[in-house]
Amino acid sequence: MVLTQGIPLEAPPQNRDDNDVIHAPVRTPNLTHKEQKLAMVNALRYFPPEHHASLAKEFAQELQQYGHIYMYRFRPTSYAMRAYPIDWYPAKCKQAAAIMLMIQNNLDPAVALYPHELITYGGNGAVFQNWAQYHLVMYYLSQMTEDQTLVMYSGHPLGLFPSSREAPRVVITNGMVIPNYSSKEEYERMHALGVTMYGQMTAGSYCYIGPQGIVHGTTITLLNAGRKYLGSADLRGKVFVSAGLGGMSGAQPKAAVITGAIAVIAEVNERELDKRIKQGWAMEKISDLDQCIKRIKSARSEKPAQPLSIAFLGNVVDLWERLADEDEFLVDLGSDQTSCHNPFNGGYYPVQVPFNEAQRLMRDDPPLFKYAFSASNSPTTIL
Repeated sequence: MVLTQGIPLEAPPQNRDDNDVIHAPVRTPNLTHKEQKLAMVNALRYFPPEHHASLAKEFAQELQQYGHIYMYRFRPTSYAMRAYPIDWYPAKCKQAAAIMLMIQNNLDPAVALYPHELITYGGNGAVFQNWAQYHLVMYYLSQMTEDQTLVMYSGHPLGLFPSSREAPRVVITNGMVIPNYSSKEEYERMHALGVTMYGQMTAGSYCYIGPQGIVHGTTITLLNAGRKYLGSADLRGKVFVSAGLGGMSGAQPKAAVITGAIAVIAEVNERELDKRIKQGWAMEKISDLDQCIKRIKSARSEKPAQPLSIAFLGNVVDLWERLADEDEFLVDLGSDQTSCHNPFNGGYYPVQVPFNEAQRLMRDDPPLFKYAFSASNSPTTIL
């Protein structure tokens, strides 16, 4: 790994037109012409002036096409993005090496939701705003001593500052916005400008550990829900229905199996669903509603009851409506773990619109997407 050189100025052009990973939905910040110019200035500040002319056109195209300047050109391709043994990192102190390891773990395609867009989980929980920031931070960490602190602001490294061995090695803040400007629209605008990012709890602080991070909490929640609503924490043979298999929500089927329950977790993104099946978070994949209902009934009838987790490919609204139409009551507990903080940019999908078409609507016609989303429980045809 070459982590000590900073930004590789001779990096070859790249784009995100590949099928290796899942990509973030296109953002629609609706910047004015003046704001677009400011976004370009903010992106080019990481590079010497002699490179501005060659990079400006490329960055402008990214901003126009994706709603954000990710700097795909500088995404590392000479090494696999994953956590390596700590002694492999070219650092001057163990703390810096540990942070480098954590950053690469957060961006590992096996861990991150949208790794090429530097988003780890939650739809928009970012490690950095662009790949130049990644290279700069890894460079600073390779130079850091035990008498220095790296100061970070929304992915932007302010630099190494003298401190002491007892001080934090890195001080991080993300998404600091005063209340008058803390709307969803203002966030999208400022993120596109390159001046803020949403770091979630553990993406922008480099300590995300995937679905395993909340298996215990989800398990305890299910057990307590059983105690409160079913009169017992014994969930063997009980049916738990929920939604969301992306990021940490992949913990739901595993937690349900730990409690002995029968879990049915809906997910509209097939690639994300398949990822959870492959990693062992869910046991079975079903895409047909009739087959799903049949499987629930057969699992409930098993004696003794066996734990089961079903990843249902489809919208949870369709699943709930079908369950409501059944003559027998099949569900004991219900929940949801989709990105409710990010409803119009990948958190929720309208039930009447196929997934790929919804992705297109999100990009090309955000008002219609929001209307379709709001009308999701209506039988009215949206398109």
